[in-house]
Order: sequence, then structure tokens, then C-alpha cells
Amino acid sequence: MNTPLISIVSPVYRADAIIPELVRQVTLAVKTITEDYEIILVNDASPDSSWEKILDECKKDPRVKGVNLSRNFGQHYAITAGLSLVHGEWIVVMDCDLQDRPEEIPRLYQKATEGYDIILAQRIMRHDKWMKRFASAAFHKVFHYFSGIQTDKTIANFGIYSHKVIDAFNKMPEITRSFPSLISVLGFHTFRLPVTHGNRFAGTSSYSWTKLFKLGFDVTIANSNKPLHLAVELGLTMSFVAFIAAVYNVIAKLNGIISVPGFTTTVFSIWFVGGLILAVLGIVGLYVGKIFDQVKGRPLFVISEKVNCDDR
Repeated sequence: MNTPLISIVSPVYRADAIIPELVRQVTLAVKTITEDYEIILVNDASPDSSWEKILDECKKDPRVKGVNLSRNFGQHYAITAGLSLVHGEWIVVMDCDLQDRPEEIPRLYQKATEGYDIILAQRIMRHDKWMKRFASAAFHKVFHYFSGIQTDKTIANFGIYSHKVIDAFNKMPEITRSFPSLISVLGFHTFRLPVTHGNRFAGTSSYSWTKLFKLGFDVTIANSNKPLHLAVELGLTMSFVAFIAAVYNVIAKLNGIISVPGFTTTVFSIWFVGGLILAVLGIVGLYVGKIFDQVKGRPLFVISEKVNCDDR
């Protein structure tokens, strides 16, 4: 087969009402650049009829390729599955809800041809509820504090990436996946291009607050060991405070200030130190758990079906 100029990868979940329009808009946009393209739709075991809609689009055009995961792995694992199958010289990653507007793809590609490896779509005006925007801003501040990695709250998955960037991404074995954070540590020549952010075409986001918190927590832990340093600093601080308190009690006892030892003070000190020890052990346990998950070496995703794809 001819090597396509552009590959488009989009993870799909609860999007049966969106898929035909997604393919139509992406096709119209990419055809202004080239006829040599592929659209890879990765169904993340969606419980609706998304896979059937993907199959319909695959029958209409062999350049539309369907990938069905064996179970729900999550958005960033679905992106990873799609990127493992791309052939294009340039790869576009976009969400399926059409908030990432396909008509921006030619602009992204044009900027990429100026000598960049990564063009990140910058959503200056986001069409999201204020709570989601607030949560996003809070996450980026917390993530930067713990990891030291400067991130941009206006940037998510949408962008265009050279094949060498995606090759480097595919070699990253981290079990905790976040496409933007992994891309950010790769380096390469990057440009941020402001784009128009659209409204969701149909339905509602599948990300609950619980899922968003878990993703943010896992990504932060995976990219930072600062909580371990903070635990050590807290332990040393408490040891210093305890030493000062002990010195004071000895002096007070010798000078007759304290005649009867304080039972309540002793009990609460034990409770406080015990809670502190458990908290520190919990922090260490989180990292040990991440190491355990990583060393098991389980696959990041499992593909149960592929349509219009080769055997790569």
C-alpha cells in the first residue's frame, strides 16, 4: 500500500451518534491536503453501537480503519492502540466528539511543514462548563508543583505529530498513560497554534469527576517523586519539633514547672505520630503499587478486531 501522508487517530466511546459526522468532516478537511490519508477509529469497548457505526464507515471507504479493543482500557490507552498502527508521515490525534474541529487540520499541517515536529492545538476559548475549566486549571497547577513540568491548560490531545515523534512515543512503556504528558517529555521542535474549540456534537462526556480525579492523581504520581521528598521533610520537621518539646519538658521538670506528667498530651502525641507514620507509609505504598503494576509487564491494550488494517 502507499504510505499515507496523514493518519488521523481518534479514540471512540459512546459516540454512535457522532461517528458518521466525524468521518465526513475529517474526510472533507484532509482532502484539501491530500487523497493519501487514513482515519483510524479505536473503539474502547463502547457499550452503545459505536463499533457497528465504525464498521459501516469502513465498508464505505477502505481508508477508514476500525480497531476494537477487548475491553474498556481508557481514552489514553485507546490512543496508544491507534498510534501503534499508523503509517502516515504526519499523525493527527483528536477526540471523537468534534470539539476538536477537523477544519483546523489543514492549518496544523501547514504550520508543521515550516519545520516543526509537533504542532499542539491551543484551545484559547474552551466550550466547556466552568467547573471543568476550573478543574483543568487546578490540575495543571498541582501537576506543575509536584512534577516540575510546565503544562498548558489550553492543550489536550489535539495536534499533529511527525512520525518520528510517534515512533518515540510508542517506545515508552509506562503503564500510566496520559498522551499530552508523555509527549511533553519527548522534546522535539514544538509550536503551539491557537485553534477554535467547538461544542460537543452529541451526547455528554464519558468522564465523570471520579475518573478525572483518578486520571489526574495517577498522572501526577507517575511523573513525580516529590511526595516522597515532602514525606521526608515532614518527618524531619516533626522529629525536630519533638526534640525541642523533649528538651523543654526536661528543663521544665528540673525547674519544678511540671510536677505531674500530662497523660492527655502523651496520648495525643502518640495518635498524631501514629497517623503521620501511616500517611508516610501510604505515600510509599502508592509508589510501590505503581512499580508493581509496571513490572507485571501486562499489555497496555488488547485488540480483539481490526478492519481495513494490515498485520502490523
